[in-house]
Amino acid sequence: MKDDTKGTILIVEDDGNQRGIIKTILAKEGFYVEAADCGKKAVDILKNGNFDVVLTDLKLPDIDGTEVLREARALGRTCHVIIMTAFGSIPSAVEATKLGAFYYLEKPLEKDQLLLVINNAMNQVKLLRDNIMLKDQLRDRFHIDNIVGAHGAMEELYKIVKRVAPTNSTVLVHGESGTGKELFAKSIHYNSPRKGKPFFAINCAAIPETLLESELFGYEKGAFTGALSRQIGLFEQANGSTLFLDEIGDLTQSTQAKLLRALQEKEIRRIGGKETIKLDVRIIAATNKKLEQEIEAGRFREDLYYRLNVIAFTLPPLRERRTDIPLLVEHFLKKLDATQGGRKSVSDEVLSCLMQYSWPGNVRQLESVLERSYIMCEAATIGMEHVPAEVRQYTQPRTAMDQITSRLDELINAKLTAAEYRLYLYLTKLDPRDGDSEHLLEPKEIAERLGISRDTFFVGVSKLRELGLYDYKARMSELKQAQGRSPRKE
Repeated sequence: MKDDTKGTILIVEDDGNQRGIIKTILAKEGFYVEAADCGKKAVDILKNGNFDVVLTDLKLPDIDGTEVLREARALGRTCHVIIMTAFGSIPSAVEATKLGAFYYLEKPLEKDQLLLVINNAMNQVKLLRDNIMLKDQLRDRFHIDNIVGAHGAMEELYKIVKRVAPTNSTVLVHGESGTGKELFAKSIHYNSPRKGKPFFAINCAAIPETLLESELFGYEKGAFTGALSRQIGLFEQANGSTLFLDEIGDLTQSTQAKLLRALQEKEIRRIGGKETIKLDVRIIAATNKKLEQEIEAGRFREDLYYRLNVIAFTLPPLRERRTDIPLLVEHFLKKLDATQGGRKSVSDEVLSCLMQYSWPGNVRQLESVLERSYIMCEAATIGMEHVPAEVRQYTQPRTAMDQITSRLDELINAKLTAAEYRLYLYLTKLDPRDGDSEHLLEPKEIAERLGISRDTFFVGVSKLRELGLYDYKARMSELKQAQGRSPRKE
């Protein structure tokens, strides 16, 4: 098949003259056309190829057009089937449309109507395939393995998400703003049985109370001034899917009570309505507040908290997983390369600067800073002059850190484990010292910070030394001599 065709069509017609005429018309319009003179041949062709449209006669010498339709559906083909029928068989053709046929055409065929129906079917198939491709891309994008982070705390979260995603359990995600709460919520949805339906989300803090209730539950025409027509709320739209309630700690007591009822009874009523609507909605809630404290202060309902707190986990702030920053930088630079049409990297000095900053806005702030630096940089390497002043002014780069390179290619070739990679990043970027102080951390302290065992630490430093990536003992000896201490034998 040529790539420049308008689409692919399979004609199923036992009348040779009719078959030839239709094939000629469609081929002249730029379609790639194949033909079969009976239903069984058509099914064999479908088994070995994929067509956008199947144009089949209803009455065939072996199996009828309805059976061809069924076989196409059974094969999982993303195509539209158009039925051709004589006047006396119109009731059967109508039944075929109920079984999934796109349209039926009455013989003798009119050229203009044939082309109109064919083109409409082609457009519908394209939309259908684009939709399937988009869903596949979303599933790939939000697959748990594509969330960036190799820190021990993140690995534990991956395990939780993989266990939770296939269930219908309510999830409560804690974390500061910018830590990726919605990203994890989408990952849960797109790895769940509900992944075929859209993901719905609302920020409870961004909508005034007077509008939030109608956004969640919908309303009937005339329910209040300005309600000119029925409005379907998010709960109803998300029926059979997932609803993400971000910043749920900002809900008012009134809305909390209505949300609690919806969760308990699994049903809602639109504002001003009498009809009860049954729900099958999975709730994922998120908050940057400590809800236990909000309960003590009387601002959050305890019964609602227990309804939400079925599966709960906390996303660590970026400052507590600094060893993930090089991975995140690489990830965001690849995204920027793709969207901006460039190919840029950051200097070692910039990477050291980014790893020392406290990141109050977390991963979201890091992405924003990198985008700004990327755009401001005309060269291939982003330097310190391109980094925003608010990030630069809080960093105090050390000479030893400025001389270290990330050596990502060597890491890939070395095939380090996630724990060994975290250890490498920690030792080369943060050193065995406690921040900017001169206190030298013991192996046990470093292992605790990385969330690894002491045995894993020693196996890791041994492997790093063998690969020529980092000599822990030599570095410790150097640091101790600089402090005027005698190196201790390990």
